[in-house]
Amino acid sequence: MAQQHLDPPTSSVAETAPLDGGDTPIGDALAGYLRAQATEFLRSLRQHRETGGAASGGGESGDAARSLRHSARRISGSLHTFRPLLDADWSEGMRPELAWLSGTLAREHAYAARLERLIGALNRLSGTAGVPGQAGRGPAAASKAGNLTVGAAKAGALLDRQLTLARTRAHSAALQALGSSRFHAVADSVAVLASEVPLAPAADTADLRPLAAAAQERLADAVSALPLVVAGRPYNAEALVHGLSADTAPQPQDAPWHQVRLLLRLHRYAGEVLHRGECPVDVRLLGAGTALNRHRDAAEAASAAASAARTPRIAPATAYALGVLHADQRHEVEAARFAFQQAWQKEAVRTL
Repeated sequence: MAQQHLDPPTSSVAETAPLDGGDTPIGDALAGYLRAQATEFLRSLRQHRETGGAASGGGESGDAARSLRHSARRISGSLHTFRPLLDADWSEGMRPELAWLSGTLAREHAYAARLERLIGALNRLSGTAGVPGQAGRGPAAASKAGNLTVGAAKAGALLDRQLTLARTRAHSAALQALGSSRFHAVADSVAVLASEVPLAPAADTADLRPLAAAAQERLADAVSALPLVVAGRPYNAEALVHGLSADTAPQPQDAPWHQVRLLLRLHRYAGEVLHRGECPVDVRLLGAGTALNRHRDAAEAASAAASAARTPRIAPATAYALGVLHADQRHEVEAARFAFQQAWQKEAVRTL
């Protein structure tokens, strides 16, 4: 597959950016976007507190926590992309705090989703469809009903213990974070942002499009550097061997793909700023983003399976089931990379 075919279209951001009462979108559009996201952050925080303050999960409180994370990410991403137009000391101090908050709030949901994904994969690999709703409760019910093989059942039980413990710790960490003075300082800063955005002196007349275009170029450069030849293979033995080795370091092939996912998110947020929060849907980028989310989920699930396989003194059948599960998730990683390629090659549609 020719790598150059995966480069983004050459249409300029400037060709489709909206105008701000004149010739260019200027700092006022950025200020308006940040105020809107700060307001959404505060609304979500209020809803979160009114519905019991659970760090994540279902219901209104879980929805509020997700909205809180999304607003924090959008503010942080905009501070990164448009930092030359903002007060430097303020933005550099604010960004890591927002990243800390969104990351802390996301972990509990991530562990729950990972467990559900892995138990569902074990059911599929063992030749069963699984009992509806069973994945969220762990493998105990399935093993009692005889739905899983012995090795898969024990592998599922081990994953259930490990990931449930990790989820419980993440839940406690999120609750502790939401009650900390550090979080209150972040919330206070966002409350100020909702009414006053600390723009740099030149921002009032500065064109936002070059900075948004730079974010697009960083994404294009990162995509062009992806190991596309390796990613196009249906079987990536190198990734499988690395994942089941004694080395617990992250899979080195995944890092550039995770970076592209981050840059794609920044690119999308920049488009929202230029379009005042209503960026037109780019089908190609939507598909690419979905593929990269699948890639991240499968890579982290494979890592969890490999970590469980390193547990001392587990039965050979359990280790075998975990190895098969790891290989399955690494194949999911490869499928997600191929899906990204397909999405990126679609006919050129409107960019920012």
